[in-house]
Amino acid sequence: MVTTDELDRSATSCSPGHGDPSGGPVDLTHRPQRRSHVDIRDTLHRPLASLRVSVTDRCNLRCTYCMPEDEYIWLPRQSILTYEEIQRLGGVFASLGVSKVRITGGEPLLRQDLPELVQLLAGDPQVRDLSLTTNGILLGGMVRSLRHAGLHRITLSLDSLRPERFEALTRSRRHDDVLEGLRRAHAVGFRETKINTVVVRGFNDDEIVDMIDFARANEAEVRFIEYMDVGGATRWSMDAVVPKREIVSVVERRFGHAEPVLPANATQQRAPADRFALPDGTTFGVIASTTEPFCRNCDRSRLTADGKWLLCLYADTGLDLRQPLRAGATDAELARLISDRWRQRTDRGAEERLRSPVRSPLYQVEALRRDPHREMHTRGG
Repeated sequence: MVTTDELDRSATSCSPGHGDPSGGPVDLTHRPQRRSHVDIRDTLHRPLASLRVSVTDRCNLRCTYCMPEDEYIWLPRQSILTYEEIQRLGGVFASLGVSKVRITGGEPLLRQDLPELVQLLAGDPQVRDLSLTTNGILLGGMVRSLRHAGLHRITLSLDSLRPERFEALTRSRRHDDVLEGLRRAHAVGFRETKINTVVVRGFNDDEIVDMIDFARANEAEVRFIEYMDVGGATRWSMDAVVPKREIVSVVERRFGHAEPVLPANATQQRAPADRFALPDGTTFGVIASTTEPFCRNCDRSRLTADGKWLLCLYADTGLDLRQPLRAGATDAELARLISDRWRQRTDRGAEERLRSPVRSPLYQVEALRRDPHREMHTRGG
């Protein structure tokens, strides 16, 4: 087996341009670190280490596996956390051991002046991995400001290389803008870019090999994601799921043996993707949440744009952090709320769904409209 260290794919760190006389991104590799000694574990001994922060529930695409309906109920604008509120909560989470923060949505680049939030979060030395997931529509015009603000990595959602399929999936004709965004991201210095591809049987499962070639040509790594029955996937069916073993088999028939990549450390061991290396050194990943859940290693939680903290992608409810935050709670009081809830965490949503004798969409439309926090575009990917 191959280790990630052997693949020599180290991340590039950067910080706001004002720290560099040239105005460009600054290497933070040797910056003094303020390490947290807190190690909070849940009932299954899973650490609190990774936080996904949604900044908006709005999206400029209507992907069939996430937002297939014609109308949605949106979060009230006055409930959306300000950047300063997100920064403060992020600092509390970092003090409790969170070192990985991913900015999500909806589509996060729809949030006005997003680089300002990136700069605020990048200023915390305890956040060692600050990334962004985007559909790429607006990426081309923002990559330089995101890079200078201190963003470390980008994950691009792209489910088809064919414009007509992209339009059928997303109800958008801006396929070229997504590809241009990826090219510009590389041009300004982003590395370790990931491409997320949800594989749906009968729709894009014939593009698996093409995606490997495309990612290699763009110095990115593709992550194939099994179609998940999460909130928003109202038309999900198990028949449409292409399992990991089948994806790997398709890749091997074209490129040769796919060697599993051993995680180099505990953080990589908890990553959602199973990674593989091909004979030419190309790597790819598969996120098999539907058929091979990784719940017992999951260190991720999610903060919605209006301050609900969700401990599992499948969770029915979350902890409201906006109310105590705006009511004047101190950082210590917020930290106690968060740590107490995490220590009680028992969530294994994907495993429980796998054991379900009759598996259908997690929620029907009526249930999603009663509580929009159940929507995938609200809780973040």
